[in-house]
Amino acid sequence: MRMNESVNNVKAIMKRELTGYFGSALAYVFIVIFLLLSGFFTFYISKFFEVGQADLRGFFQWHPWIFIILIPAVAMRLWSEERRMQTIELILTFPVTVWEVIIGKFLAAWIFIGVALALTFPIVITVSYLGNPDMGTIFCAYMGSFLMAGAFLSVGIMTSALTRSQVISFVLAVAACLVFILAGYPPITEMLPGWTPGWFMSIVNEMSFLTHFISIERGILDLRDLVYYSSVIFFMLFANGIIIQNRRT
Repeated sequence: MRMNESVNNVKAIMKRELTGYFGSALAYVFIVIFLLLSGFFTFYISKFFEVGQADLRGFFQWHPWIFIILIPAVAMRLWSEERRMQTIELILTFPVTVWEVIIGKFLAAWIFIGVALALTFPIVITVSYLGNPDMGTIFCAYMGSFLMAGAFLSVGIMTSALTRSQVISFVLAVAACLVFILAGYPPITEMLPGWTPGWFMSIVNEMSFLTHFISIERGILDLRDLVYYSSVIFFMLFANGIIIQNRRT
């Protein structure tokens, strides 16, 4: 009985947040910017047509760097706006738990980002028309991108709970996500082996969003990568819950 009530509460909160997204210009600005940047980096920077290879590596390799700016911009309002307008106390007086609110907000934003990703399908159609790409690899890469987006988002929703300023929330999220990216970025990792032990390098590399995304992007859905992203999302949402609960007391 309680489980059904929780599911209904999460659905109600998720619907409220999705309505807020698609009822504002921010949603459409985000989607347009994401699509334009994806197309620009794929066809212009990665020289898709000049390479003459029917795959989407040049498309997916830019996702971490696009997400590091755009996803914190989506997440920064999730709690900061509630605190600024002093509606957070009102929401938490409803017959819902903090965790139901957090999950509802997170799922709504993740679905919204998933819609933006789905709208890049013309790029898939283009590469399919020009050649015979491995659709299994493309599917895995989309899955990896979606999971990575969820990890970025979980960091953003956590930083959003720390402050009522959306700008500060955005900056904190970008900084935290940059650390998670650079931990596995080859130019950075190549600088470390000379003065750091191998076991430490391995741990740092495994903590990176980039390392696990590259693994999935190659067409391999490894359980370790799925567990990693799930663990990051769980930990960040858990931290989010602790922050919100402490602010209630």
